[in-house]
Amino acid sequence: MTESLVQDPASLASSCESLRAHAWMALDTEFMRTRTYYARLCLVQVATPEQIACVDTIALPTIEPLLEVIYAPHTLKVIHAARQDLEVFADIRGAPPAPVFDTQLAASLCGYDDQIGYGALVESITGHKLPKLHTRADWETRPLPPDQLHYAEDDVRYLRDVYQFLAQKLEALGRIDWLREECAALTDPGLYRNDPREAWRRLKQGQSLPLAAQTLLRELAAWRELTAQQHNLPRGWVVADTALVEIALVAPTSLEVLGRIAGIGGSTARKWGEQILQVVQRGLGLKPERLWEEPQRLDRRQQALYEQLQARARAVAEQMKISATLLAPRRELLKLIAGDGSGSLARGWRRRLIGEELLQLCGNPPVAATT
Repeated sequence: MTESLVQDPASLASSCESLRAHAWMALDTEFMRTRTYYARLCLVQVATPEQIACVDTIALPTIEPLLEVIYAPHTLKVIHAARQDLEVFADIRGAPPAPVFDTQLAASLCGYDDQIGYGALVESITGHKLPKLHTRADWETRPLPPDQLHYAEDDVRYLRDVYQFLAQKLEALGRIDWLREECAALTDPGLYRNDPREAWRRLKQGQSLPLAAQTLLRELAAWRELTAQQHNLPRGWVVADTALVEIALVAPTSLEVLGRIAGIGGSTARKWGEQILQVVQRGLGLKPERLWEEPQRLDRRQQALYEQLQARARAVAEQMKISATLLAPRRELLKLIAGDGSGSLARGWRRRLIGEELLQLCGNPPVAATT
């Protein structure tokens, strides 16, 4: 077995050649995004049964050979809690790599806690207790301290054993197809497209605003998202959420009024003030729309039905030794009650396990077979 920090093109080529010979690889990333919109990839850790390599993406002129391996459709990428790692790669290439085996999802389908952390899973399966010394490390600093590099290696070192254990258990339980469905959804490119026109959905405070302010907030959120992308700045460094909501409420028409809003200091007003006022002017000319739906309140009949569905989901989840929230989240039960057959309970393994039964309880016909 070799363990190395890959910092030159020749070593990268050698590592990639070794990786190509395997059907799967353990994969992890270290990145920083405290001062940027897009994450700065600092380190990529990969492992096979014979190899561990930490690829220094800062030192190398390009990691394209590694990306070619990671994006190879015949190579399974084993990642724990993969969403953030996939987002980093999607920012680089426009779509996440696939196929993926997410060990956190796999563990949840094997009866572990839904959000089990990597360290807890490693300890449960291998008995090894990982240190937590570098969970908030600065991965941009070079050279990497030896203990920090060892910590990075551990992120894939034990992932190999975790993967093999969980894969065997899923096969024995007959649930490997369940995981494939979950991971296929996780690698949907649509999950990673930050469309500025959809940025308003991130703002939870908009629900209580008047319709005209909701409409204006949508325009402001779109402007902020696009500005953050173009300048590679965190959203909050452009304008904070609370200030954006206040701008939508006040609808300022002058820099003086804008500057009086909490969170809009002199530098913000000078840098973005004119653009914000243009967005406000444009937004005020639009027809007011309700964007945030009113919270769904169940009447007495619906509440009784919800409790019936929830009780049945809990019973099935207990029988299958998985969590009820994994099997049938509240939002998915509410969709069924509302007659919405587009949710996760209406397709795939959830449909086969419990979805048709729940739809019948709601007075709807069984769902047609879907993947």
